Amino acid sequence: MRKLLASALCLAATVTATGCGATVEPSAKADDKKSAVTLTNCGRQVTYDKVPERVVTNDIGITELMFALGLEDRMAGFAMPDDKGDLSGVPWKDGYDKVKWLSKDQLTKEDVLDARADLVFAGWNYGFREEGGFTPEALRKLGIPSYVLTESCRNGRTDASRGIMPPLDALYADLTNLGKLFGVEKRAATLIADFKKQIADVRAMAPTGADRPKVFLYDSGQDQPFTSGRYAAPEQIISEAGGVNVMHDVPDSWTTTGWESVVRRDPDVIVICDYGDVSAEQKRRFLLSYAPLRNVSAVKHKRIFVLDYADLVESPRNPSAVARLGTYLRTVAEER
Repeated sequence: MRKLLASALCLAATVTATGCGATVEPSAKADDKKSAVTLTNCGRQVTYDKVPERVVTNDIGITELMFALGLEDRMAGFAMPDDKGDLSGVPWKDGYDKVKWLSKDQLTKEDVLDARADLVFAGWNYGFREEGGFTPEALRKLGIPSYVLTESCRNGRTDASRGIMPPLDALYADLTNLGKLFGVEKRAATLIADFKKQIADVRAMAPTGADRPKVFLYDSGQDQPFTSGRYAAPEQIISEAGGVNVMHDVPDSWTTTGWESVVRRDPDVIVICDYGDVSAEQKRRFLLSYAPLRNVSAVKHKRIFVLDYADLVESPRNPSAVARLGTYLRTVAEER
């Protein structure tokens, strides 16, 4: 697995959130005596009777949202495969060192019960799933409340389609909600303001109009590619960086498409999502050698850019991903 380069994240820590989302301000305990909090989550009003003290999270982006808010003291553990990149150089290394790694698979009811969790923070396809009955409703019957990652909210178009708002709005909504729930509203507001500024700075330099490169996000798959519609994080990472997601018209988050759709839309750039047993280099070699793609502009000109999984799911790494992709897309626009 390609290691996350320190230069791709933050080179210096500050007392407030930096461009990549790190925060080293002292971890403040939330007010345990505060009254019940009602939040809007996936379009529903959800009331939490107390400030959670033993949160369990599923997957890297969700876990790092907690770390970015300085809430590792409120966590009982996290579940995450170990194929999501090296964690030794990330801004939240102290969080990973401090919080227990419960499982290298998805969370189970047994994990949650063993951890004595009082909140499960996960998402549909980020832990929550119908098979095996690991759902917010099933946990509620056990007396354990949940919070659902907004990027993953089901939208009702099909049984499985996800996404109810633009992806970065989903990130800001979750930070705002978590700030309110844990009594760290100022910290959440600072993160959001810094993220918005970093993204605005990239947008100000980004290609415009016909100069915007068309971009295809390639997650995995050979018979059919797994990619991002307009409700997953890559949509706005691409658009804010100065590109156009060629799958913008797909009203879903992460989804499968056909290679014929990719060929027809002729992307100028392909962004690889780096994770799993198949390396980014193996994915790159496949794309460059796959005969149906030989006339696609990105393949002909070998314009392939790599971002990590944690950059491309809802997480505090999204603004840094916008900045790095933005630099690359400006170069592509100048060359064309």
